[in-house]
Amino acid sequence: MGEFNRMTVVAAAEVISDSYSHSEIDVLEVHWGIEDRGGGSSKSARVVSLSKAAIEGGPAVYTESGQVTLERALIEKALANWSTAKETASWQKLKAGLRFDGFELVEPAEIDDVWGRRAPKTPATLVRMLPADAPQLNMREAENEVVQLLKKHNLTIAEGHLARAMSAFQRGEWSGANGELRNFLESYFNEIAVLTGCDPTLDSRQKRDFLGQGVTPPFLLANYNEWSPGGQKSAFVQALMSRMHPHGGHPGLSEEEDATFRLQINLVTARLFLRRLDRGPY
Repeated sequence: MGEFNRMTVVAAAEVISDSYSHSEIDVLEVHWGIEDRGGGSSKSARVVSLSKAAIEGGPAVYTESGQVTLERALIEKALANWSTAKETASWQKLKAGLRFDGFELVEPAEIDDVWGRRAPKTPATLVRMLPADAPQLNMREAENEVVQLLKKHNLTIAEGHLARAMSAFQRGEWSGANGELRNFLESYFNEIAVLTGCDPTLDSRQKRDFLGQGVTPPFLLANYNEWSPGGQKSAFVQALMSRMHPHGGHPGLSEEEDATFRLQINLVTARLFLRRLDRGPY
């Protein structure tokens, strides 16, 4: 698995295609040693050839920041044109893809100096949101495993909500992604409860209560503060449900940042509980 997902790579190629002429892209391909894999008579063809070359990989290439992989070079080149590309759909898609890869995109402030002159353009930079070497935190790996476990246990409603959440997130539709993530969280608990013997006519809260005390062994563990009988204290699952149902926006809180947090915590949480279901006995 590469450092970046396919959507990120293709979006970077689209930004480059929008920002450079055919001859400039020819020079890039020679610089990166992929002229035999590049080319194309249209900009869309250049996007395809650049994307395929980056995904297929090859020897490290030289850039201003040193020797890097071809896909990293492609991303860096796209980031160099953030000021002209930032209003395009491709740039928004690139930002969404990078978040899913665990990176925050920092766009330099465009500030005039005391004489009214615009500051020189500098590239946007990547900041890793999570430690690169921390185990179990790769969001793409988490999503892949979650989807596999949803399919394995036939949790079709939850699977549908997750698919729609991912699509909305990739399009930069933060409210839509948040709503589907709420539905995803609620749905997999509901479906797991029914799988473990709960009456399907009960409401969602009753089904979560069933997972805490109606099945043996309990699926939600009170001694881990995952669930609390009668809601006597703010256990993890109840608190997460509340965090996913806020009322309105909050001053100073970025929609993008909040949506990214919700995606990350939902994927990691779902993986924990779906692995528990998979181990059984249920």
